Amino acid sequence: MLRQIDRPLALASVTRMDFVDRITRFPLALDADRAASVSALFVAAPAPLQKLLKGAAGTSPYLAGLIQKEADWLLDALPHEDVVARETAGFEALDAAELGVALRRAKRRVALYTALADLGGVWPLEKVTGALSDLADRAVDLALRVHVAHEARRGKLPETQADAGGIFALAMGKGGAKELNYSSDIDLIVLFDETAYDEADQHEARAALIRATRKMAATLSDVTEHGYVFRTDLRLRPDASVTPVCISTAAALAYYEAEGRTWERAAFIKARAAAGDIAAGQRFLRELRPFVWRKHLDFAAIQDAHDMRLRIRDHKGLGGRLDIPGHNMKLGQGGIREIEFFTQTRQLIAGGRDPDLRCRDTVGGLAALAQKGWIPQGVADRLTDHYREHRDIEHRIQMVNDAQTHCLPKDAEGIATVAAMMGQDDADRWSERLKSRLEDVHELTESFFSPTDAAPRPDISDEARAIIDRWQHYPALRSQRAQQVFQRIEPELLSRMSCAGQPDEVLARFDAFLSGLPSGVQLFSLFEANPQLIDLIVDICGTAPGLSAYLSRHPAVLDAVLGGSFFAAWPGPQSLRDDLAKQLKTALNAPGGGYERALDAARRWAHEWHFRIGVHHLRGLIDADEAGGQYADLADACVAALTPVTVQDFSRRHGPPPGQGAVVLGMGSLGARQLNAGSDLDLIVIYDADGVDSSDGPKPLTARPYYARLTQALITAVSAPTAEGRLYEVDMRLRPSGRQGPVATSVQSFENYQMTEAWTWEHLALTRARVVGLAGENAQPLADRIEELRLSVLKDRGGDPRVMPDLAKMRERIFAAKPVDGAWEAKIGPGRLQDIDLLAQSCALRAGEPQRGTLAQLRCGKRAGLLGGQEADRLASSYRLLWRIQGSARLLTERPLDFDEIGHGGQVFLLRETSCADLDELSSRLNAATEAAAAIIDTQLGRVD
Repeated sequence: MLRQIDRPLALASVTRMDFVDRITRFPLALDADRAASVSALFVAAPAPLQKLLKGAAGTSPYLAGLIQKEADWLLDALPHEDVVARETAGFEALDAAELGVALRRAKRRVALYTALADLGGVWPLEKVTGALSDLADRAVDLALRVHVAHEARRGKLPETQADAGGIFALAMGKGGAKELNYSSDIDLIVLFDETAYDEADQHEARAALIRATRKMAATLSDVTEHGYVFRTDLRLRPDASVTPVCISTAAALAYYEAEGRTWERAAFIKARAAAGDIAAGQRFLRELRPFVWRKHLDFAAIQDAHDMRLRIRDHKGLGGRLDIPGHNMKLGQGGIREIEFFTQTRQLIAGGRDPDLRCRDTVGGLAALAQKGWIPQGVADRLTDHYREHRDIEHRIQMVNDAQTHCLPKDAEGIATVAAMMGQDDADRWSERLKSRLEDVHELTESFFSPTDAAPRPDISDEARAIIDRWQHYPALRSQRAQQVFQRIEPELLSRMSCAGQPDEVLARFDAFLSGLPSGVQLFSLFEANPQLIDLIVDICGTAPGLSAYLSRHPAVLDAVLGGSFFAAWPGPQSLRDDLAKQLKTALNAPGGGYERALDAARRWAHEWHFRIGVHHLRGLIDADEAGGQYADLADACVAALTPVTVQDFSRRHGPPPGQGAVVLGMGSLGARQLNAGSDLDLIVIYDADGVDSSDGPKPLTARPYYARLTQALITAVSAPTAEGRLYEVDMRLRPSGRQGPVATSVQSFENYQMTEAWTWEHLALTRARVVGLAGENAQPLADRIEELRLSVLKDRGGDPRVMPDLAKMRERIFAAKPVDGAWEAKIGPGRLQDIDLLAQSCALRAGEPQRGTLAQLRCGKRAGLLGGQEADRLASSYRLLWRIQGSARLLTERPLDFDEIGHGGQVFLLRETSCADLDELSSRLNAATEAAAAIIDTQLGRVD
């Protein structure tokens, strides 16, 4: 018989009231004798606490023993929720032997407190698992430190300033997510920072830290007369069969970079630096981010996770019919692991692009995925509810006898015990409800993981079959895995193509798209997981061969379609600049990052936005005019954000820009803010050394070569192909003296040139000049000065009587050099875009007005009396039609517009853009527009026959 504790009821009610008041549920005491024995110990306790203690003891022999052993401690401990901190306070002063005993006592007490708080509903699931995880962190940290200190005292560990000798433990799995279960072992990866030691000392340090790690594990795992602390598993470390229990961070990073697998990536979702040198552990995890979080959406991870699930089922013999007796709540059908795999795999898919999805805990991960639209909110809510109850059941299974098991008992009595711990007296009803929950989890998760069998291929022509037969020889389908995934999506692709207006055209375009893909697993997995993308690719191939060619060069841009904001409103130029600047900063500062990574990041970012504009235009969400402005906003953002990054990189070698710095001027269509899908960028660079002779840096340069080389670096940043492709082609022929002049011009030379030497065509070009990038922290005053200079030149030179005669000669040379290219040419030729552009620029020049866009310049010509009202309106009308043809054509094809080439879908798109009923009407309107514009321009130039 257990001895009774004589305590005044008044004292008990005062000290324990907060805990008691929060009791909301009670286990049912099945073993009356154990319940009575425990109840006799606490006759002075409040009735709810007595009932909780009786239920705990009456269902769990293990808890009954803990209550007996810790009865003197329990009543005073209940008001204090900081049980881990209180029970391990001062342990730093203990030696290894004392620490082992003390930690086992702390484990008993934390286990008892946590069990009562859990069974009584005083704590939610997160607080229960959090307390168990906190104890594990504290125990590992204490054990590591005591044994590292022992090695140092023995003179076996070289001197270092690093905390804990540079060793750290990563909590993995449930420990990393602070989700430890009631009788959990702890999964650890123990590493050390080799840079904490001189190179000559690293081997000796490694040996000492390996010994400390082994002793740490023994301190926690060994079963003594006082019990154990935590079973410790170190097998998640890299290549565990051949590596020691503690390895260097360099060796670990090299392994993950070269050999890391999907399951290891998933494991690191939950990884957390938990003990030892926490700062070194956090640095390691930051350096590992590129391995865990891929920059592109990683739908291929679904197949890896599915294969892993099947291997676990086969190994554990968990397939077959779902029965409650003996069911594994962790690994069995509909169990905890299925919810975790579902969550982690979704996180792996998208977490590389969205850091908000990188939650360690399962419930938080489900909530983030729902918030970002990756799973329906209802699915997240149901899985969260099931997960919480599954974890409650798992805890109660383990509480019975402190057994590390996840399996429900096989006998009816055992099932009744678990149900009773849940407060349920009808075990059969409880089992039916649980079975329904398990089935619901399985249904919600299985369709995500398990690929459906391929549907039969639809009927196709012999010509189509010949095209399809050659697909197996394309680079995108060279791997067996790519072939397997593509085999499952091919019937859906062909079926949707057959529903298109001109299926043979769509198939031929898709063939061209597929042939240009360098690899296919990721993209095909993307299609399989997101069938709506198949509709998009069919639409693109059926309508815009130019856009499909762009997509084959940059298939990763399809990631953006699934990002949640792809079809949102245009963010505007400032938001774009801020977003790209943030992307560049992240790339520069990330582990292994730097200038080259920033250039890659800029290209990935720009390609996605470029593709977005094209899709919005194709789908009719915007028209050619809006697309022209958005392409210009995108180019502005790229130049504006890359300029300071390039200056920063250049300055490390040669010092910051001398004087007031430099500005990048956008000319031509960029200056006018009207680009199309295939536009290059006309740029010039103007600097002001402000009397400073040279830069101040490791390799100083005098001002002229400094800015010349900086300009070359800027051009390279924008135009050079990297692993992610290129941004834009850059044309600098509009700079003073064209190809013969220096690539960068001083502001003094620029002013002198414009006022004394520049040709009329250069003054016309200046009407569109616009500052798009600042090179140097003090460059804004220079930008303001150049704008003042631009307006001064226009006002001073616009009255020159040679403007219109020179324009007439320019026009003749242009027409002679490049005649009209086909019946549908919209850009070059009499009365076409370039012709109207030149006249509009002459209006801005002669009026001395600041307007840069063609339509705005035509209006200023009208206001200044340079154009009649009807003339200006007719030119504007012609320009709008021609721009819609040109802007749409560049989306459809990268070659001159050919209606046979763009096919039926492209024709329908172009007719929609121009509001024409058929090609005859479009041809008639095009001819009328160009003839009218040419006649007006001829009149303006005095060349009417």
